[in-house]
Amino acid sequence: MLLLIPGPVTTRPQVRQALAQDIAPWDNESRTFLTRLRGRILRLAGGSDAHTTLPLQGCGHFITEAALRTFLSPGGRILIPATGAYADRMIRLAREAGRIPVPLPMGAADATDPLAVARVLAADPTLSHVGMVYSETGSGVIHDVQAVGAVVRAAGRRMIIDAVSAFGALPLDLSTQPEVDAAVFTANKCLEALPGIAFAVARVDRLEAGAGNAGSWSFDLSNVHEHALRSGPGSFRFTPPAQLLAALDVALDFHDDEGRAARLARYTANMRVLYDGVRSLGLTPMLPPEHQGPVIVNVRAPGDPAWDLQAFVDALKSRGYLISNFYNTSLPTFRVGCIGAIGPDDMAGAVRAMDQALRELGIKQREPVQE
Repeated sequence: MLLLIPGPVTTRPQVRQALAQDIAPWDNESRTFLTRLRGRILRLAGGSDAHTTLPLQGCGHFITEAALRTFLSPGGRILIPATGAYADRMIRLAREAGRIPVPLPMGAADATDPLAVARVLAADPTLSHVGMVYSETGSGVIHDVQAVGAVVRAAGRRMIIDAVSAFGALPLDLSTQPEVDAAVFTANKCLEALPGIAFAVARVDRLEAGAGNAGSWSFDLSNVHEHALRSGPGSFRFTPPAQLLAALDVALDFHDDEGRAARLARYTANMRVLYDGVRSLGLTPMLPPEHQGPVIVNVRAPGDPAWDLQAFVDALKSRGYLISNFYNTSLPTFRVGCIGAIGPDDMAGAVRAMDQALRELGIKQREPVQE
């Protein structure tokens, strides 16, 4: 079964095999391992001596909330471009943490305009931060965090990057973006590892400045940093998902062998086969080609009365391809991930399976309902 979703992704057998061991996380050998793993992550992010890698058990929402709590004071105000479903989630996380999110409205198919961000920052000096979703899997749009970061830096403000479905494939070099307090991500997306462990690569000075902000012991990245200083970088605060870390280390070996740029090229090739393939079937992608990113393709639901998303998902699953059985766009869509240990031939097979599934369901009108 190939997982064609934006995470968890299809993984290699060697990555899964790394789970089949018992590990004592407080053993000295494990401490050496975690120290090395944190260094590998730091280098992938372009971190310098000014940065550190902070592991946190859980999903992308956990590490995003932890960053919001750590780097913003209670009542602090953060501008969040409303890029889609995952920006909406950042807005909710900020609000429920007692911070004040200020959404920047934008079209669901549009990339964030750095000049619009600059205008809002110039008009509102109370905004200390910008929260930016790099790869918005609700839509498939990739946002230019480097260009947005430049205007944030020029305005003397700070930035938090949600790189959950970007890290490991899309470019990120934190040594060139001193305005970024932290970039946050998980293991189970473009790193092609397994879910359950998240990371922030963060500036040490900003962690120290944020001590006491979090209002949550579990979600306090400053405390994660303090623990590493006190007990050593190989000591994990609270019980770690040790087997997941072992699997991530194997996945990083594959990443090193392939290289970030080559991984991005493979995902881009996957996307192009899928995008062109669904169009050849008479289906309509949500985004125009110039806005379509390499991580996920959203396809407008056919307008045929026989269309049923779950039935379509089940028909694809019976053919060896599993896609999401929900959508988070304003119009009905189905979404197909292009990331993971898959290639263009797999995507071509998925397109053929989609055609077969549509025929099985009796879908004759493949164009979407007109708006």
